[in-house]
Amino acid sequence: MKIGISTSCFYPLETEKSLLEVCKSNADCTEIFFNADCELENGFVKELKQIKDCYGTKILSIHPTMSLAESFRLFSAYDRRKIEGLDFFRRYGEICGILGAEYVILHGGKPNGILDDDEYCERFVEIGEAVAENGGILLQENVAKYRAGNIDFLKFIKQKLKNDARFCLDIKQCIRGGYSPFDAIKILGDSIKHIHISDNNQEKDCLLPGNGTFDYSAFFKELKQIDYKNNAVIEVYRDAYKDYGDIFSSYDYLEKLRCQIL
Repeated sequence: MKIGISTSCFYPLETEKSLLEVCKSNADCTEIFFNADCELENGFVKELKQIKDCYGTKILSIHPTMSLAESFRLFSAYDRRKIEGLDFFRRYGEICGILGAEYVILHGGKPNGILDDDEYCERFVEIGEAVAENGGILLQENVAKYRAGNIDFLKFIKQKLKNDARFCLDIKQCIRGGYSPFDAIKILGDSIKHIHISDNNQEKDCLLPGNGTFDYSAFFKELKQIDYKNNAVIEVYRDAYKDYGDIFSSYDYLEKLRCQIL
């Protein structure tokens, strides 16, 4: 297991500048969060590749910019919008191939969506097939206030899709969804392919690891128990730190702990 830093931590710093900040740090891997449709253009993706190649940084995953529109564009009953949405995810699959990334992260549909549970799973598979055309793998993230923010629905997806059910587990989203990340690990097990890590306390649900009360020693031991061999990235918001050095100190804290336990 490797630990990295998501470019989303630096938002609203531009994506390429955020990638450069990660590459200049001690972290050897990252997730790229795209923030505008123009960033999908060949010239921009080539620039990202040049940056990561220059520093030897591994791109683990990419996060689409259309997260807020996924329910409307991909999980509605209107086929033309769905086809357009699939084309976007097909492009993200291409970008995975260019950048050497493995995963594309999906927020998915809202709880009040028109599709029933079975249809949601069928749509997830359809999006995954579009991503896979160029070798990418689609992951469902457990985002609160989305359909997959519900632990029971995550369990349903796993039981329904079996080996086709693949997840990105986000610690802060577990907290916001009202369930423990440890329970999520027990339920989802080896279907977890990627992790967004953060810390929390009684006042705040999104802090840098090491700045809250979350038991990372126990968390890493739980991952070791299920033989987790994938990776994790720090993903927090701008109000979780004062300056970039705080992010890198948090990374160093996690790395030391990871080496002790894993």
